Amino acid sequence: MRIIDTPPGESLTEAAGHLNKAHCVYDETQTTEYRQQRRNFMELIKSTLQIGLENPIKILHVTDSHIALADERDNERKHALAKRLGAPEKEQHFREHLAYAKEHCDLMVHTGDLIDFTSQANFDFARKVLAEDKVFFIAGNHEFSQYVGEAYEDRAYKMNSFREMMPGLGAPLFFNSRTVGGVNFVGIDDSYHQFETWQITRLKKEIAKGLPIVLCLHAPLFEQSLYEYHIERNGPGESSYLVGCDEDHLPDDEWRAIEIRPRGVTDEAVAFIKSQPRIKAVLAGHIHFSFVSDLAPGMPQFVTGSGYGGIAREITII
Repeated sequence: MRIIDTPPGESLTEAAGHLNKAHCVYDETQTTEYRQQRRNFMELIKSTLQIGLENPIKILHVTDSHIALADERDNERKHALAKRLGAPEKEQHFREHLAYAKEHCDLMVHTGDLIDFTSQANFDFARKVLAEDKVFFIAGNHEFSQYVGEAYEDRAYKMNSFREMMPGLGAPLFFNSRTVGGVNFVGIDDSYHQFETWQITRLKKEIAKGLPIVLCLHAPLFEQSLYEYHIERNGPGESSYLVGCDEDHLPDDEWRAIEIRPRGVTDEAVAFIKSQPRIKAVLAGHIHFSFVSDLAPGMPQFVTGSGYGGIAREITII
């Protein structure tokens, strides 16, 4: 296991990767050779979040594990996906992450894409994992992806997938909350880059409890330095896959722009989240590299890299 330490008390500084005063990023996709070298071991980033807890707690943030399984209950297309997208390292890394969290942390927070597509084998894997007492979960887009990129995914598509996995995965997928060590962990499904009115109503009720909140999302919220780095990696005109992009920051590709363009209450929800002093940090994944920046003064957003590549982030909350 490789460990990258953040200096205590400096939540915006990590001793790895591309670093400047505006943001901190650890990019685990630097070269093909580097990726091959690191596939077989867990890579742990250590960060600190200062919110004034009397008794510190530790959490392990994991995201984007993308487990890809199929069995005799699944059709040929699911088996083809499992063959193309599955890898023993994915399951190995997840087992390492869970074992580490059980031994060293108070909670493992998984922010979605635990599985890569809907299949009976993947559902069984997820149900077993989410039955663990120390696992807190909110869904990502791949929890609902039937054949990975084969169709436009909207709310109707998501509900069809949800019916396929009934009676569910054993944990709330669209809104979740749990209090650990005096911190309220609140998860909201924003996996299609949108928020819904009912989710913000529920969030307001959680805020009213008066506890410090760590907000757990799948897709990160828009922040300028994160956007700029993502575009630098992807290339001009490409999508940044962030929630709350305005027209100046949407991709050139019309298909992706329609997907990401804020609808309904999404802009209002993002502004509300950034304005709330009870929300002490945001955890997110989705974009498969690690990055830390401030959404608002005193509100860092911790984006953690791909769990399927071995990345996890241990956050000490003090």
